[in-house]
Amino acid sequence: MKKLFSAHYNPRHVDPLLLLVRVVFALSMITHGYPKLQRLLGDEPVQFASVFGMDPSVSLTLAMLAEFGCSLLVLVGLGTRLAVIPLIITMTVIVLHIHIDDPFSKKELPLLHLTAYIGLLVMGAGKYSVDYLLSKK
Repeated sequence: MKKLFSAHYNPRHVDPLLLLVRVVFALSMITHGYPKLQRLLGDEPVQFASVFGMDPSVSLTLAMLAEFGCSLLVLVGLGTRLAVIPLIITMTVIVLHIHIDDPFSKKELPLLHLTAYIGLLVMGAGKYSVDYLLSKK
């Protein structure tokens, strides 16, 4: 019972937890980025939010690169700290620009992703990642 209320953590649990966070949040975000990739590759005209005066196709491309491309990097743990920066920016834009007037329920998922990505920016990918393998050489 004493362990349940302890403020200390077991360092052996950090790396498996980082792997779990990376995999769950990367796969979750890939499911949002892949349809954007299909839209870009399709023949239909691009219909997407124009963010900060950018052309909708540019906004869609940037969102797809973050949500799909960077999430693939996070998934395998390659350049994780750099890869989460575009994801942090994308989630911040979604919360503070796209859904600014919407209820909290529309902002909840991007805020959860934002929190996980900030955690990965601070903690890194952990031992079960390509980053770790590259740092050993």
